[in-house]
Amino acid sequence: MTSGETAIRARTAHLAEMHSRFLQFLRGRVGDPATAEDILQAAYVKAIQHESDLRKDESSVAWFYRILRNAIIDHYRQNATRSRAAEQFAAEWNESYEMELKDQACTCIRDILPDLKKDYRSALERVDLGGESMDAFAAAEQTTPNNAYVRLHRARKALAKKLTEVCGTCAIHHCLDCSCKSHK
Repeated sequence: MTSGETAIRARTAHLAEMHSRFLQFLRGRVGDPATAEDILQAAYVKAIQHESDLRKDESSVAWFYRILRNAIIDHYRQNATRSRAAEQFAAEWNESYEMELKDQACTCIRDILPDLKKDYRSALERVDLGGESMDAFAAAEQTTPNNAYVRLHRARKALAKKLTEVCGTCAIHHCLDCSCKSHK
């Protein structure tokens, strides 16, 4: 081993002696002691892998603090990426869950809709089943938003009454796995 390599290893050993100081630095920036320890261990590995980058005239402590700052930045970037991925997954899951819920909702609803008044059927199909906004529905029906809300409310009550007649307790308990016999 050359004298230069020996000097680099001595400075690297000095970094290991400063473990608690570096850990305190990290804890102040990431909050969680376990995360701080993980970042520090990863930084030590990086320092060993790149010990040849440490110049003779450079302070090993300052060099290692640069590694730690970069590790903290990487940590927060990874967390931000994970958060975005988790939010995207949650949004996609909620969307697919809602669609699945609509598909699994009592199959009698679609069978009963034709028996309702045309205005009620239209309101339920367009707003509740189709996802149209109340404002858009009101504009299309050339009525006020208040009248559209009243119509939808009455349509839902009529549907609930008809479902209770056809499905009995299934409709009362809001089952999603409808096994009642169709009214037709």
